[in-house]
Amino acid sequence: MGYQTIWEIEVSHAELGKYRHIKGTDKFVVEQKAKAQKIQWEIQWLRKLEQQENARLKAIAISKKEQVRIAAVNQKNSERAAIAKGKEEAARAKEAKAQSALDRTIAAQTHLTNLRGTLTHTLTVNDAIDWECLKDKSEFNDPQPTLTIPPKPQLEIPWAKPLPIPPPEKPVRVELNVEAPVLISPPPPEPSSPEYQPKFSFFERTIPFLKAKAIAHAKSQFDAANNEWRDLCSKMKENHEKDLLTHKDKLDKHAANWLESIRAWEKSVEANKAKNLQDEKAWQLKIEGAQTRFKVKTEEWIAQCEHLRASHETLLEKWEAKRAEFIALQQTANTDIDQCRERWLSGESGAVVDYCDMVLANSDYPDWISRNWDMEYDSQTRTLVLDYALPPPSMLPTLKDVQYVQSRDDFKETHLSEKEQTAFYDDFLYQITLRTVHELFEADLATVLDAIVFNGIVTALNKSSGHEETGCVLSLHVGKDEFLPINLAQIDPKACFKSLKGIAASQLVGLAPVPPVMTINRTDRRFVDAYAVANSLDNTCNLAAMHWEDFENLIREVFEKEFSGNGGEVRVTQASRDGGVDVVAFDPDPIRGGKIVIQAKRYTNTVGVSAVRDLYGTVMNEGATKGILVSTANFGPDAYEFSKGKPLTLLNGGNLLHLLERHGHRAHIDLKAAKALLL
Repeated sequence: MGYQTIWEIEVSHAELGKYRHIKGTDKFVVEQKAKAQKIQWEIQWLRKLEQQENARLKAIAISKKEQVRIAAVNQKNSERAAIAKGKEEAARAKEAKAQSALDRTIAAQTHLTNLRGTLTHTLTVNDAIDWECLKDKSEFNDPQPTLTIPPKPQLEIPWAKPLPIPPPEKPVRVELNVEAPVLISPPPPEPSSPEYQPKFSFFERTIPFLKAKAIAHAKSQFDAANNEWRDLCSKMKENHEKDLLTHKDKLDKHAANWLESIRAWEKSVEANKAKNLQDEKAWQLKIEGAQTRFKVKTEEWIAQCEHLRASHETLLEKWEAKRAEFIALQQTANTDIDQCRERWLSGESGAVVDYCDMVLANSDYPDWISRNWDMEYDSQTRTLVLDYALPPPSMLPTLKDVQYVQSRDDFKETHLSEKEQTAFYDDFLYQITLRTVHELFEADLATVLDAIVFNGIVTALNKSSGHEETGCVLSLHVGKDEFLPINLAQIDPKACFKSLKGIAASQLVGLAPVPPVMTINRTDRRFVDAYAVANSLDNTCNLAAMHWEDFENLIREVFEKEFSGNGGEVRVTQASRDGGVDVVAFDPDPIRGGKIVIQAKRYTNTVGVSAVRDLYGTVMNEGATKGILVSTANFGPDAYEFSKGKPLTLLNGGNLLHLLERHGHRAHIDLKAAKALLL
């Protein structure tokens, strides 16, 4: 029975996960079946893809509809949320506006209440000046310079001395443990050996021919074995000779290798010696370099330390000088305060005016009220005459209530009526008057005030002329013994003012001027007649070499032109007993004006602090509001430092030339030429 050929084909479809094994005896039939199967699977796959695509498109369509629906819902929710948020914000805004109206009402009423309590506010305050609090008791806070010396450089040798490379061990000759080959020949075959003896059968034993044949066969076997033995011995001898040659070659090669290892060892020993010597030299060079760098760094460190010590000594000297200057200025300022206190206790006119000025400056008023006054003390009558700037009616607040009208979304303000404003303004000015008098009398611990004249000055717009006018609207002369027994907490300010025989119109809001009970006396017996000097000046005139009397009159002319714009007056004092005053200026402005003392110093050297300190003492003694020191020379830094925070102005030669040029006069200042003339 013959064998049939079987044809096999494996077909699969990866996407469908299909597999089939097709077998058959006809190759063509098997191939056709495999092709038909692949086509069928491919059709199934295409249908599946089509179904998936249809499902995807359907899902997309559904998703778009859902998205449209969700977007519409979100839009409606957003609109509702926006409407709700708008309503909520509107409600919050209305609440905020209502709260704002309430806050404004509370602030307005609080403001009005505070102003109505202007007089009672000062009754709980001790108006006396604490002289110790005026002193500068601060510590000198500049840190003392410290000397920081950098660390001394150290000799750093990070390189350890290289260890010498030990010489390699000398190779030891090892005998080759290979024995010489020995030839051991096999024993020759023996003719008497049983295997070479003939063995006879029954016929060979009986038939001679066969017997002889058997004997010949046994002999031939022996001869063959003997020949084979000879061949083997010959071959073993040849191999032995070869082994001897190979053994000799091994011995020779071993001897040659040992000699080569000896030569390599000797070379290695020499190389190690050279390498150790080279490493030793390189290490020594590194050490020498490190020592050189250490020496340079040490020298630089010594120089840096010397520079730091010198700088520290300089800084320390400057610090000590600054500290000494601070202490000196502090002691000077504190001494000035003690001197002012002593002058105040002794009833010196300027010191009394300064003290009263400090009392009024410490009085607490709202920021919108302008705080300006001018005063004069008569030591003979022990009377203080005070011109006090009062606020005009337009400055007083009138708002008393604010309401939020929700229907109009607007604020409704309620102000004081005209009648209420009139009463409020009058009451406020009377309270300021009584409060000021109370503060001055209460602070008079030196008992230098027997009486006070209070002139209330108001600067306001005259609606009939359209110009600002200044006038006295009330005036009061009151003695301390008459005023102190009054219980200011329980009085009506206007009634109290009238009972003290104060002068004022029936309504102060009308700003009707009244004649002051007493005015500040601006006459001074020290004043002398002045003469003109400025018109004779030209570019050749050296102010530093001018006669001292001409120089004082020149200064008078310059400041007369400075103050002439607002009706000011400038006078020259007598030279013999001017008390340190060369020129006196009176500024009539009730707010920023007052008495100004001017000293003219025709100096050729730098003006020191002593001249400025003398001017400050003169200002305090004269009861002036300001002092001006004019010099042809420059001022030293100590002079400027002393004038800081004081009512002093320092004008050097450059400032003086600028003032002259501003008023149309020219001159020059040559200090060297003036010194030469004086010599």
